[in-house]
Amino acid sequence: MSVLVKTVDCESAIPSDTVSVQHQVVVVGGGAAGITVAAQLLKKNKQLDVAIIEPRDKHYYQPAWTLVGGGVYKVEDTVRDEKNYIPDGATWLKDSVAHLDPDNNIVITREGKRICYEYLVLAPGLQIDWHLIKGLKETIGQDGVCSNYAYQYAPYTWEVIKNFKGGNAIFTYPNTPVKCGGAPLKIMYLADDAFRKQGVRHQSKVMFCTAMKVIFSVKEFAETLLSVVERKQIDVRYKHNLKEIKADTKTAIFDVSTDSGVEEVAIQYDLLHVTPPMSAPDFIKQSKLAVLDGAGQGWVNVNKHTLQHNVYPNVFSLGDAASLPTSKTAAAVRKQAPVVVNNLLTLMNSKNLDQKYNGYTCCPITTGYGKVVLAEFGYDNKLYPTFPIDPTKERYSMWLLKKYGFPYIYWNRMLKGQPFEGKLLGIGS
Repeated sequence: MSVLVKTVDCESAIPSDTVSVQHQVVVVGGGAAGITVAAQLLKKNKQLDVAIIEPRDKHYYQPAWTLVGGGVYKVEDTVRDEKNYIPDGATWLKDSVAHLDPDNNIVITREGKRICYEYLVLAPGLQIDWHLIKGLKETIGQDGVCSNYAYQYAPYTWEVIKNFKGGNAIFTYPNTPVKCGGAPLKIMYLADDAFRKQGVRHQSKVMFCTAMKVIFSVKEFAETLLSVVERKQIDVRYKHNLKEIKADTKTAIFDVSTDSGVEEVAIQYDLLHVTPPMSAPDFIKQSKLAVLDGAGQGWVNVNKHTLQHNVYPNVFSLGDAASLPTSKTAAAVRKQAPVVVNNLLTLMNSKNLDQKYNGYTCCPITTGYGKVVLAEFGYDNKLYPTFPIDPTKERYSMWLLKKYGFPYIYWNRMLKGQPFEGKLLGIGS
């Protein structure tokens, strides 16, 4: 049986003195997910009225920021003008979202505009909650405190690594979902290699302090990563959640979960790479479109296979903001986008949704300079290797894909809405 979409006369819900516009499809977010969906929609049907709400002038290839922090990629090569990737035929609304009103099919922007839609695609990414770690906003980018999770901070990570003279080098992982679950490990492995090349590893202690109970969610890849940890003699500390940074004494304060409760532990640092807490954008969390409770609380409430909203059928979501039980990567977007596009067009034709997403994601885990484990998996941690070789092994060929192949595919194929023939590579973070 076909799903019926509730039609609302959104114009009647808008005050007469309010600036408003109306579009057939409104895409919130002009990042990897939003641009890819818009481009694919318009390639399928040039007559569609598609609008993209995106406030930024620049578009960033975030997966390369690990390599920027590792000194093998220039940060300026990770950014391009957003205008060059807005698909032909799409309307760019250079604004940000303040409020969602799905009952009336309206998006309200920060500039006060009311945007009516027939169909809504939510792809705003996630927000980085720097403020949730006390002292982080005041210390980030100086005195050894670094992070690869922002364009302006990634170059400082390399400054700290290449000038490291020894001591405690701490790499953290928070108790929230993050962009690419393997990313916090990657920079640690690169730093360890750099310390060895610089002759300071023998006088250094490298620590991975993670709020998680395991080093990686997929057992097959976790075994490989643990062997790398053992080979590099890295001190892994589980259930350690960073909550405060005391810059005056260069001390990191952790909440550590134990059988008897939570204990506070202080560790001195000389280098502190922080993976900050992350969450869905506030306008998502505060809307009727968010999951109300449970594991996906705050993220967009969608069916994990069709990517259609579980309450409002004319709403779809993909990318980091969606409540999907899989790792948040650009590779996931590459597989999600065709599902959203096909199901949205199917819905327009009042037919049953027939495209399903299997949770595929890809995280090229850099285990050292010239070494990458291409971790490809989906729902229930099922492996989906692209190549007929053991995917758990560290390989130089995967390093080349990470450094050269994936950025090319991202800028020249994925964002252009170009089809991928056969089982082509994912874009990892």
